[in-house]
Amino acid sequence: MTFTVSDADGEVLHRATFFSVGGGFIVREGEEDAALKELDESKKELPLPFRTAAELLGRCQSKGLSIGEIMFVNERASRTEEEIREGLLHIYSVMEGCVEVSLKREGLLPGGLKVRRRAPDWHKRLMKETLGQDPDYRDPKYWQEWVNLIALAVNEENASGGRVVTAPTNGAAGIIPAVLYYALHFAPGMDKATQQDRDDVVVKFLLTAAAIGVLYKEQASISGAEVGCQGEVGSASSMAAAGLAEVMGGTPQQVENAAEIAMEHNLGLTCDPIGGLVQIPCIERNAIAAAKAINAAKMALWGDGSHRVSLDEVIVTMRETGRDMSSKYKETAMGGLAVNVVEC
Repeated sequence: MTFTVSDADGEVLHRATFFSVGGGFIVREGEEDAALKELDESKKELPLPFRTAAELLGRCQSKGLSIGEIMFVNERASRTEEEIREGLLHIYSVMEGCVEVSLKREGLLPGGLKVRRRAPDWHKRLMKETLGQDPDYRDPKYWQEWVNLIALAVNEENASGGRVVTAPTNGAAGIIPAVLYYALHFAPGMDKATQQDRDDVVVKFLLTAAAIGVLYKEQASISGAEVGCQGEVGSASSMAAAGLAEVMGGTPQQVENAAEIAMEHNLGLTCDPIGGLVQIPCIERNAIAAAKAINAAKMALWGDGSHRVSLDEVIVTMRETGRDMSSKYKETAMGGLAVNVVEC
């Protein structure tokens, strides 16, 4: 986006161009080298730096810490423990607020595709199942429906231009909230959890997910324009799987395995939004990826952490796949569903 400042006579006084590089990050034209230098310097200051999953696991082993704890130590280098905790709980409160607002909206999503909002009706239907019970009760047999609901609600809000949390991007914003919702309501023992316990789960989950997100930013990309939807929905699914595995008691090796499984089965995912809108297939895709993340975590937790393909190998494969992918399938709306489905 280029900003131009002109005087009353139309003479240009100043012009500046900024680039969105994904994940909420902005770089000003001409300052790319300075931004990279600043990033490198910030990494040097971290007490437990890591760029790869192998390095991250090595840190865990040498320090006797979990992946989330490694991330916490690094965060503590620039802010207090209280600030870290408050910041992460605030992030989750924004996620919750996003869902709350979305469930109150009805009708069609803006943009011309005439996509009907489903989250409000789904919510009413699910709440009927708790009739006569505690309104906070969530019947375990409907866990999948609740996960779908949260993912749809967040991404319908995103499609409306509402407030969401980039997790790690807007287009993939519903996956982490949906899986975290599962962790808070359906993970073993959460039915007896105190508010303190729930807050601890949120903090641990988000720290772990962020650590995995670092690996994708360092070794590949989270931008659909660069590597297709595997970089957005795929990385979000991987981050969520790791977060869930961590809060469910997984070892660092099991957490890494969960992240690997989730991404492995999102490799090659294209970005082909119909009409260039983040609606079809993007909204449903978040719900599907959230379910993949939960399954990946469960599969990893039933293993001992050993596996043939490492997370680093999958991340590098995702990057190379994105490099080979035609630009038609990388957020341009020039291929796939975007051209094979007649717009309404």
